[in-house]
Amino acid sequence: MFKNPKRVFLLLVLLTAFLVSIDIPNTLPFFGSLKTRLGLDLSGGSRVVLSADMTNIAESERVSALESAREVIDRRINFFGVSEPNVQTARSGQDYRIIVEMPGVTNTQEAIATIGQTARLDFREFTQVPQASGAALTIPTLETTKSVGISGSDLKKATLAFSSQTGEPEVAIEFTAKGATTFADVTTRLVGRPLAIFLDDFPVTWPTVKTAIMDGQAVISGGFKQEQSRQLAIQLNAGALPVPVAVIEQRAVGATLGADSVAKSIQAGVIGLSIVAVFMIAKYGRLGILADSALVLYGLLTLALYRLIPVTLTLPGITGFLLSIGMAVDSNILIFERFGEEKRSGKPWYIAIESAFGKAWDSIRDANVTTILTCIVLYNPGNWQFLPTSGLVRGFALTLLLGVLISLFTGIVVTRTLIRVLYKEKS
Repeated sequence: MFKNPKRVFLLLVLLTAFLVSIDIPNTLPFFGSLKTRLGLDLSGGSRVVLSADMTNIAESERVSALESAREVIDRRINFFGVSEPNVQTARSGQDYRIIVEMPGVTNTQEAIATIGQTARLDFREFTQVPQASGAALTIPTLETTKSVGISGSDLKKATLAFSSQTGEPEVAIEFTAKGATTFADVTTRLVGRPLAIFLDDFPVTWPTVKTAIMDGQAVISGGFKQEQSRQLAIQLNAGALPVPVAVIEQRAVGATLGADSVAKSIQAGVIGLSIVAVFMIAKYGRLGILADSALVLYGLLTLALYRLIPVTLTLPGITGFLLSIGMAVDSNILIFERFGEEKRSGKPWYIAIESAFGKAWDSIRDANVTTILTCIVLYNPGNWQFLPTSGLVRGFALTLLLGVLISLFTGIVVTRTLIRVLYKEKS
């Protein structure tokens, strides 16, 4: 099928129509609300700085405890639906901090409520047999319960799940290795009795232990609605901080670049791209028009992916996008120059163009592979501390990486198909 240029051309037309339907409106029947997400520097948001209390943490474990706290906070914010937060750690001497930036969240109090401050999680047993009140057990209090030695640092994660038997919403919890051992001892001792879970000295739930749990994985059920289970999972994750944290700075952040600066950046990009498009037409004529057409499809596909993934755009991210457009044009220039050389050697134009694509591919591949490797290093998927961890750097790397991969598709497949179907020369 893909060896037939006309069929590929038809697929590209359909792809273009689909991409336009994603890029122009903000809603689609199967994708819901679609919009371009802007970073803190473009849209504003909230910035909260937390100080981690390492008093009770051994010196050798403080760095890992800080990183664990960062991961918990990042997971908690994502669970609440905040788009692409930037959560970083900072250390200066004995001062350990977590910096949280949340695009689009302008209410700092809402941000702090999402993050939580101390969120102390504590599993407690009743000190006496609880009395039934109607169909439910008496609400536990600190006075009627005692701690069993399981805290937030022992909980690995809590997630919304659904019962395989009844399909009802429930909460699946998983403990760390240390927590699993303690939890096994506690559940063995409390079979048939309730185990209360407190968050910041307030009872969240008190399910009855039905059987001893030895593998560190359990579920909390009890006729919950889906939203109740989701909220409970959020509360349990909120307590999984390995160290107490306190808010030391909170502020709403305006768009640092401002609407005027953003408009000028876009204007500069449009002017640059227009110059490139005019140059391609002036230099290569009809081939330049087809290359510009492929560039339009490149832009539509890139924006669609930004919305579908989604990618949060910052100004460095926009820079990466514009840079990748230049690389996409560069591929076409290599192909067209090779095409001219092949024709000057006496080959018919239709053989020369196919030969140009084949021979230019080696140079295009090598140049783009080098850029792809650089993007991977800058994006730092393993979150290694000796590589960049800044959200702005990662945003630039991600948009450039996507752009290079898409440019390979448009520069080779799209441009080649347009030439095969729409371009002809006199033999």
